[in-house]
Amino acid sequence: MAHAHIWGSHGMIRNGTVVLDVKLGDVNGDRTPDQVYLTGNPTGDTNSSFVQNIQLVVVDGRSGARYTSQLKNNAGYNARLFLGDFTGDRVDNILVSIDSGGSGGFTYNYIYSFMRNMFRELYNNEWFYETYSDASVFYEDNYRVRIVNRSLQKEYLLDISKRDPSYLSELYDANGKLKKPVEGSVMGVGGAYPIDLQGDRIYELWPFQRVIGLYNADTLGYLQTPLSWNANTSKFIPMYQWASVNGSDI
Repeated sequence: MAHAHIWGSHGMIRNGTVVLDVKLGDVNGDRTPDQVYLTGNPTGDTNSSFVQNIQLVVVDGRSGARYTSQLKNNAGYNARLFLGDFTGDRVDNILVSIDSGGSGGFTYNYIYSFMRNMFRELYNNEWFYETYSDASVFYEDNYRVRIVNRSLQKEYLLDISKRDPSYLSELYDANGKLKKPVEGSVMGVGGAYPIDLQGDRIYELWPFQRVIGLYNADTLGYLQTPLSWNANTSKFIPMYQWASVNGSDI
């Protein structure tokens, strides 16, 4: 069995490239553990953990051959790996997660298959957002907010009557009537997490999306949409969707 390590001392490879995360698991289906890495280039600013040119690297545990895949969004913070079976073939897939670091709190998440030493992208957040996030957020009379997700034919009603009185007075008159039409929005994915919901050692993916009101920091709640792999369509599909809110103090 070949064991090939691609980094030198202190996680440095060459030309300022460093290893950001590493995991061990059989990702190509030959029953031999492979080495999976994320590499990138720090900016050189000691006050920033921002990393550019993030790449996914697999070293075949049997042959020692090295394979590299470019990520579409390849810069950010806290780049990390998770290996697990998302498709049910008992071979690990590769989940890559990177924090964007922007005010929106977005993450970049990708799931790859590496069967037979070939990268195949199974999931990314842009696809999920474009496919399942045709949604509108409307403020209504009597301190309510309605979320309508046309993609999944779902509707949710949030009670915001416990919000700060100064916040509500901007929106409503003394009788709880809206002063003018107001809309919020559903943001992109702020995290997508592996979870084995059915206890069968096959992972689902659980994306979270913030629902915001008047401004970016005005979080009204979250949409949560667990996804499971569908072998017939070779895509992830929603199992269900929830709208959740933070509890208020009593």
